Amino acid sequence: MVFTLEQHNPSSYQRKARMISIAMAGQLIVFGLLFSMLLTATFGSSLWLNALGVFLGLLATSAMFAVLKDRPWMTEMRYVWQLKQHLSHISGYLQPLRQAVEEDNRVALDIVTFYHQGMTQLAELNGRTTDDDSERLAEKMQIKVKRETLGLPAQVDSFDPQDLKAFKRR
Repeated sequence: MVFTLEQHNPSSYQRKARMISIAMAGQLIVFGLLFSMLLTATFGSSLWLNALGVFLGLLATSAMFAVLKDRPWMTEMRYVWQLKQHLSHISGYLQPLRQAVEEDNRVALDIVTFYHQGMTQLAELNGRTTDDDSERLAEKMQIKVKRETLGLPAQVDSFDPQDLKAFKRR
């Protein structure tokens, strides 16, 4: 399935991420305490029963999150999670992709361009500056020049994970 970069407001994303994190942590605490109290009241006090209560609280919180993740107000969270997943997947192929870029492989150029754009967007959404070292900046510039030379657009807004099948993971 093709993944397309979307524009999201970083401050809105950060606010929602904080609120959801706090709500999930609170829910974990409440469920953990509730299950621990029920288990110790039923079977007596034990460290193992308390640990089991916390584990059951974690399962209940995870189940609640799984149910709520498709809600419209979770759009930004879902998008960032998918972006991170795709960028992580691409990073496993960076070495062969970089070699293919040297050979002017257009698919590799598109994937690496998407990777750099995604990393920049992820940093912006998280309120961080991009940690561009000299090697990364040089690679970005090299790719920009190659794209201009080959007549390719400067931006790549979508990524098809099937394109990675042409490259061997290292």
